[in-house]
Amino acid sequence: MAVIPIIENTFFANGRYWGGLNSSLYRSGSFWAMKTGIESADLNMVWNEQPLIQDDRRSIEDIKINFQQSGLPFWCWVFPRGRSQLTSDILQAAGFNVISSIPCMLADLSRPEPDTNDHALRIVQVQNKETLRLWEEVSFAGFDFPPETQHQYHHFVGTFNLAAGSPQKFFLAYFNEQPVATSLLFLHDTAAGIYFVSTLPEFRQKGIGLAVTRSAMKAARLAGAQYATLQTSPDGLNVYRRAGFQEYCRVDVYGPGPCVPS
Repeated sequence: MAVIPIIENTFFANGRYWGGLNSSLYRSGSFWAMKTGIESADLNMVWNEQPLIQDDRRSIEDIKINFQQSGLPFWCWVFPRGRSQLTSDILQAAGFNVISSIPCMLADLSRPEPDTNDHALRIVQVQNKETLRLWEEVSFAGFDFPPETQHQYHHFVGTFNLAAGSPQKFFLAYFNEQPVATSLLFLHDTAAGIYFVSTLPEFRQKGIGLAVTRSAMKAARLAGAQYATLQTSPDGLNVYRRAGFQEYCRVDVYGPGPCVPS
């Protein structure tokens, strides 16, 4: 089993899907780019699915201008298949440096996820606009986005499709009937990406993030997916390992920084 391409392809497919929601997806040279419209570099992504070539020096400059005109920050995500010395040189010459090396993880879904024994915890799949609004409020607060971006976040979430045939599924966790945590599932081929795992600060360290992740994994398995993938901060590694994920590679995230001569 070639694990790393599964991780990469799921991420790329999710980026293209999100970019298609608001018609922001476009390609410039070896780069793909998408915008959520939210002033957060976490949610505006540029990635390359192959090593860069010399002509991409112009491509990255065009992308920078495009994002600047939109007033949006962004990061460049470079997965193993896109790495090369020239890739690094071009990005550094354009003013980008690696700001983080993010673990990429995968779990085999052949084993069922254990049910929670916490009777105070209830997890539902979002199936209507009212519950999606609660999902939006909890995820926004859980990720601690700047308050001034709330209207942008609301607009982006408003593009989500709740129809049964949508590749995205949303999960909301209630603790003592209070909405406290979220996750998002994206189905692609034999795999599923898990995103937006978020818990309100005052409800962390209770196993709720683990439970809402397992709910997404269960839904992926029932939908026919064989694997679940995700990217995480180092702080989330132990939680996802408990859910059955293993780290297989890292993605280099490039952000604005001092220009390093190539």
